[in-house]
Amino acid sequence: MPNYLCVTCGVQYAATDAPPVHCLICEDERQYVNVQGQTWTTLEDLRADHHNILREIEPGLTGISTEPKVAIGQRALLVQAPGGNVLWDCTPLVEPATVEAVQALGGIAAIAISHPHFYSTMVEWSRAFGGAPIYLHASNRAWVMRPDPAINFWEGEAVTLGQGLTLIRCGGHFEGSAVLHWAEGAGGRGALFTADTLFVVSDRRYVSFMYSYPNLIPLSAPAIQSIRKAVEPFRYDRLYGGWADSVIESGAEAAVARSATRYLRAIRA
Repeated sequence: MPNYLCVTCGVQYAATDAPPVHCLICEDERQYVNVQGQTWTTLEDLRADHHNILREIEPGLTGISTEPKVAIGQRALLVQAPGGNVLWDCTPLVEPATVEAVQALGGIAAIAISHPHFYSTMVEWSRAFGGAPIYLHASNRAWVMRPDPAINFWEGEAVTLGQGLTLIRCGGHFEGSAVLHWAEGAGGRGALFTADTLFVVSDRRYVSFMYSYPNLIPLSAPAIQSIRKAVEPFRYDRLYGGWADSVIESGAEAAVARSATRYLRAIRA
């Protein structure tokens, strides 16, 4: 039985004889069902006409993007760390050439994912690298569409993945939305990987915060304050969003602080 992938969000489901009737991820108000209706594909079909591109972003950090774009088009990031490489977020496509290239960079010791919209083919990634553990916050357990023993549901506000790598629960977009802090990133000045939790906007001096991006549903003031409080103890100069061009190269810590202040001022006006 195939494991079908939703064409719109790219999340893979448990094996079924026929495509599921509903994508629960897309039917949630944070996402959307395509106007043409619910459609499905498989990993095998994607491999026929798609490929991944690996590109060094900075020393010790490699971006993995799929061409042509699949679903929402997010990028995965491979952090090369002394205690073992960590894959941050996932792309739907996993294929032999990518596995070979990642193995040449040291493989994957752990996978950490920010929120359910990026769960993608996380089980396929794990199995391609010997059952690498997948770290998801326990608050997002209900959004796992393909359960697997490799999934580790962590609890609390933070968990260490290895030397200089910390997962931080911020909430907001999802209750268990998380970011990854890389202490050695940006030449030792620190980097933060944020996906949709702190969304890099067109004006690279700022980030934004939303309950739903496609449906433009804002977050509340307490949610913004909670996100700001969660990342305040960590030092970082650079911030990487979930897409290839979404980065604040320097001054990211100040950018997050002023973005939160601006957002709170706007929703209280």
